[in-house]
Amino acid sequence: MIEHMVRHYNILSIVGNIITVNVDSTFANQEITTRFGDLAEVEDVNGSESLAQVIKIDGNKVSLQVFSGTRGISTAASVRFLGHSMRVTYSANILGRIFNGTGEPMDGGSMLKPDPKVTINGASVNPMKRVLASKMIRTQVPMIDLFNCLVESQKIPIFSISGEPFNAFLARIGIQADADIVVFAGLGLIFDDFHYFRAQFEEAGVFARTVMFCNLASDPIVERLLVPDMALAVAERFAVEEGKRVLVLMTDMTAYADAMKEVGISMEHVPSNRGYMGDLYSQLARRYEKACDYKGAGSVTILSVTTMPGNDVTHPVPDNTGYITEGQFYLHDGMLDPFGSLSRLKQHVIGKVTREDHAQIMNTMIRFYAGSVDAEQKQAMAFDLSDYDKKLLRFGQLFKKRFMDINVSISLEQALDLGWQTLAECFEESELLMKQALIDKYFPKKSHGQTLA
Repeated sequence: MIEHMVRHYNILSIVGNIITVNVDSTFANQEITTRFGDLAEVEDVNGSESLAQVIKIDGNKVSLQVFSGTRGISTAASVRFLGHSMRVTYSANILGRIFNGTGEPMDGGSMLKPDPKVTINGASVNPMKRVLASKMIRTQVPMIDLFNCLVESQKIPIFSISGEPFNAFLARIGIQADADIVVFAGLGLIFDDFHYFRAQFEEAGVFARTVMFCNLASDPIVERLLVPDMALAVAERFAVEEGKRVLVLMTDMTAYADAMKEVGISMEHVPSNRGYMGDLYSQLARRYEKACDYKGAGSVTILSVTTMPGNDVTHPVPDNTGYITEGQFYLHDGMLDPFGSLSRLKQHVIGKVTREDHAQIMNTMIRFYAGSVDAEQKQAMAFDLSDYDKKLLRFGQLFKKRFMDINVSISLEQALDLGWQTLAECFEESELLMKQALIDKYFPKKSHGQTLA
């Protein structure tokens, strides 16, 4: 359209990284068709060009967030609207590639300009096209596979204390998960973390089924807001058009929320809670709701990291996230805590697509671990311990070492067998309070009092 060839020179203000321009039509009786989220090209008098996005429209006044920042841009610059929102390359050629926050390759490979582009601002899936979650994604992490199953189409975060190895844990899940394609979205990564993810995927031999979209800490803050949408748009296409089981990994959603806060403050929006904007919930939900099991096609599963500043679960980001997602994994001290973790969809797969003893082992081991925590408190307060308390203490030590440690990597069947073995080392059959048929079938008969190497 001809208005997309017009350059606007009436820049009203430059505040932070935001440019406000008057877009009065050059042609009589012609309405301005600029839309929220559209891209624009800002050209300074020296010929340098910057990409920007429409973030506010007030009559003929349009505010633009400049991706690369406004440093060096004068009020004599011109603005040309491109007539479309941000697009991302989608084709089989993007597998094994790394892209930045504007969708450009950052791995030194070809630019993929001839490849088709798709918009990143698509609507959520029609609920009538969603299928009830019923398939499990195995991760070889016992605290997930055995106690809080990750289910296809699930959206679930890892709530982590700062300083925990959540990036290493997320990378290992991406490598071990039985998904067809892994789409990684890195938000505000330092270079060491970016290099770690890339090296891990390459060394594990899974890079050919991986797509990476990364915003580094040194990159423009506004690009951080685009990365999740790019990753999810690509994941949707792989799931719908090619029937793939796609796992989307995102780290760190608190950095994403902080970027939204920074942009909101520069736009002079009134903050709602601890400096975050009032639309924090809806903005997070809009991304998480992309998780879906499509009728007659593939699925998109979202596993993200949400750091909790000061280990405060009431912080606005984890607090709002908890109302959106279907559970969470609670990471602290290098372990996944069974009491703080929850998967609301695990009942759809436990005992249905897993072994018959899954539910009994899960419930029994958590019951004994809760007892071991009580026994530890009695021991700390110098109370006398019964023989049963001592059994609980021993079980608790073995449980932390064999199951809760995030470095443990075993299959679900191995975890179930190890669960029976651990119970046999600590308790008698009569103390388990489990179905006798399962005890007769799975309980090791000659292992009581023995310890595995």
